[in-house]
Amino acid sequence: MTIKGWAATAANRPLEPFEYDPGPLGADDVEVAVEHCGICHSDASMMSNEWGITTYPIIPGHEVIGKIVALGSNAKGLTIGQRVGIGWASGNCMHCEQCVSGDGNLCPQGQATIVGRHGGFADRVRVQWPWAAPIPDGLSARDAGPLMCGGVTVFTPFRAFDVRPTDRVGVVGIGGLGHLALQFAKAWGCEVTAFTSNDSKADEARGFGAHNIVNSRNEDAIKKAARTLDLLIVTVNVPLDWRAMLATLRPKGRLHFVGAVLEPIPVHAFDIIMTQRSVSGSPNGAPTTTAQMLNFAARHNILPQTEHFPLAKVNDAMQHLLDGKARYRIVLDM
Repeated sequence: MTIKGWAATAANRPLEPFEYDPGPLGADDVEVAVEHCGICHSDASMMSNEWGITTYPIIPGHEVIGKIVALGSNAKGLTIGQRVGIGWASGNCMHCEQCVSGDGNLCPQGQATIVGRHGGFADRVRVQWPWAAPIPDGLSARDAGPLMCGGVTVFTPFRAFDVRPTDRVGVVGIGGLGHLALQFAKAWGCEVTAFTSNDSKADEARGFGAHNIVNSRNEDAIKKAARTLDLLIVTVNVPLDWRAMLATLRPKGRLHFVGAVLEPIPVHAFDIIMTQRSVSGSPNGAPTTTAQMLNFAARHNILPQTEHFPLAKVNDAMQHLLDGKARYRIVLDM
């Protein structure tokens, strides 16, 4: 068989039609007919080899919603025709300490959907069966794709660090990740503070769940927020005044990174020692976390705000993302 999609053949090149033969279906794999696929900034990073791990040609796309059309002989708990979602991770060894303890997303042999393999800007995609997550009936298939990467990425800290509904949570960056983080934090029961460099996003941030707005480029505004937060989730990939951000935390507070800030993040030891603060990061979530996130999103009607493009207009959609015009996630319709 042949899978048809859109691939980048070199860095800084537009996507172009591409076909490949995936070979026989593996015993642990499922094949999904793609209905919708979100565009994440990580797709752009992989297309340009920003992280130095890209192999060309590459079909991007790791926020897939589609229906199962084939199951390997070892696939469990899934059925032909079932609607599932696929995110950044597409496989793990299933026998290391991380895998057997429920942290398969941290497996040292883990596979990513678009690293060394082809993703969801295509008519079909394959993944190991635990990474095909059933989509609850209450979620819109048309808009749910970004939950598979952006959604689970910002949901993971709430589960991993036992965030309480009485906690005060801040979100830095009101974009593709941040607008989802605000919704999860509000539904979790927290008091929510949005940090944004764009004052025009203030009303939208309140609509997503923010109780308070702080300009992330305003030193005085950040100082006023000192020692007010239990958790500050950083969703941006640009450098900021991290010492000032750390100072917004209460004792035992946590500065947590889910945005891929490529420059070193300076931390002064006394800024964390004297208040027992923490600095941490996390990737996407394990299959169980993804399932919990999807069910929580369905229960609380949490969905990304999306803009839609047909797959044939994928290069226009990518440019829309790179120009910073997306409000707030882009989804390709097959």
